[in-house]
Amino acid sequence: MTRLACETAPSGASARLARRVASGVPVLVTERLRLRAPLSEDFATYAEIVLGPRGKQLDIATREDAWLDFSQMAAGWLLRGHGLWTVEPRDGGAPLGFVLLGFDQEDPEPELGYLFTGRAEGRGIASEAARAARDYAFAELGWTTLTSCVARGNTRSAALAERLGAKVDAALSAAHEDTVIYRYKAGEART
Repeated sequence: MTRLACETAPSGASARLARRVASGVPVLVTERLRLRAPLSEDFATYAEIVLGPRGKQLDIATREDAWLDFSQMAAGWLLRGHGLWTVEPRDGGAPLGFVLLGFDQEDPEPELGYLFTGRAEGRGIASEAARAARDYAFAELGWTTLTSCVARGNTRSAALAERLGAKVDAALSAAHEDTVIYRYKAGEART
């Protein structure tokens, strides 16, 4: 793995400013997890996910593309007031994955996205983190609807969306050959 120059964590005054900006991102704490602002040092975990088998449906082919995607989602906090959270154990430790409230260029409305490492699999980590983000969108941002775009055949992601109370939006899904669109509605979400 060749690291990109942009992956190097900032130092000095730049590091202090980056931490101050990151402190403006809401921190969500659940029973076992902490969702916090993404930091440059989290990128290695992000790249591991999106460039590996877990990210095969994302159409991210290179480490440079992964950095651009990571940066755009992190920038959502500055530009839109929502974005990517890094998910870690409540008491700290290596990132377990990422949860997103955001927009891709082609998205007509906000999306709840989730990406997790193999270390998080089978432990309810993704459910706990995605539930916290979904609830934040409805309670704090005042959103009334949210979608998750799931690659056809990704049964684990589809099952997670359904556990969280999402239902297939047949009309939107029909327009996408490779993607099923799940819709969450405020007041209908499961706990």
